[in-house]
Amino acid sequence: VQLQASGGGMVQSGGSLRLSCAASGGTFSTYTMSWFRQAPGKEREFVAAVKSVNGDRHYADSVKGRFTISRDNAKNMAYLQMSSLKTDDTAVYFCGAGRPITSSISNPSAYYYWGQGTQVTVSR
Repeated sequence: VQLQASGGGMVQSGGSLRLSCAASGGTFSTYTMSWFRQAPGKEREFVAAVKSVNGDRHYADSVKGRFTISRDNAKNMAYLQMSSLKTDDTAVYFCGAGRPITSSISNPSAYYYWGQGTQVTVSR
C-alpha cells in the first residue's frame, strides 16, 4: 500500500486545515487508517485513527473536540479535519495504515504503511 499525505501548510492559531491521505495498491477498506505527528526532537505521537470494519474513531486527548478523522472507502481516501489549531499542533503529520487491535491503535509500531508526511505550522 502506498500512502500520499497532503494538505499541510501554515495557519494562524485558531485556524483550520484539512489533511488528506490518498491510498493505492492495496485493499484500503480493510485497513485501519491513522494520523500521527512528529515535532522536532520529539517522538511520533498518535493523533487519531478510524477503524476499517465499524468505522470507530479514536483520538488523542490533546485533539478531542478539535480534530475529526474520516475515511471514504470508495475513493481510497482518509482525512483529518483540524480546527481551533494551537501552536502546539505544529508538527509533520503522517498517515498510517495497519490492522492494529484496539489496545494498540495508538502505537505507531502497529501500522505497516506510512505516507511521507506533510508539515503543519501554526503561528501565534
